[in-house]
Amino acid sequence: MIDEKIFPFLAEKGHVISLVGGGGKTTLMYNLAANCARKGWQVLAATTTHIMQPPGGVWAQTDAELFRLWKCGSYAVAGTAAHGGKLTAPPQAQLERWMTLADIVLIEADGAKRMPCKAPAAHEPVLLPQCDTVLAVAGLSALRHPLREVCFRAELAAELLCVPQDAQLTPELLAKLLASEAGGRKAVGDRSFYVVLNQVDTKEQAALARQVADILKKIYRISCATSHFEKGERA
Repeated sequence: MIDEKIFPFLAEKGHVISLVGGGGKTTLMYNLAANCARKGWQVLAATTTHIMQPPGGVWAQTDAELFRLWKCGSYAVAGTAAHGGKLTAPPQAQLERWMTLADIVLIEADGAKRMPCKAPAAHEPVLLPQCDTVLAVAGLSALRHPLREVCFRAELAAELLCVPQDAQLTPELLAKLLASEAGGRKAVGDRSFYVVLNQVDTKEQAALARQVADILKKIYRISCATSHFEKGERA
């Protein structure tokens, strides 16, 4: 789980946290939501784009379902049913009202077609005005593979990084993509910004994660943590 010493907002109520990027955003969001719910907090998760419907009966469509989930110590997921077993953004008035009731809110703010990293399109990310913290997420499985194979919208990433789409994604390039104001940091403004590296499944990936984290800290002055969860849905 994410270290609250690195990400202190997870120890504080009142935050609205948006997750952007690729490599397991949805799984990360639900795990962060569960972590906060175990403290007895009223936790709301949602999307401003699309996510897969959550497992375990935590999807709330009415006030009664929301309060039932919170009463039994679970987080609640807000969303509107969409094609392919997905949820899209809930009605704006409902989301805004539920956000005022929650102790902490987690929102997935873009999509990556299940790829481990991405470059945002012109319309992304969809950050709400209430959002005060942004987590840029990437999967370590992307490293040492050609950009075109592991990056959603590889053509945009290649332009941003000034490399061909066939270039292998190195720790230096991934850090640059995550830190860029045209990449992971797009539209963040004066919000708090952090990076989470997912899919750290082997010793080699752990070593690569340390390289990325060191670059983010030393060159871009960005806090970074690694995260490992059981294999499941990858955003």
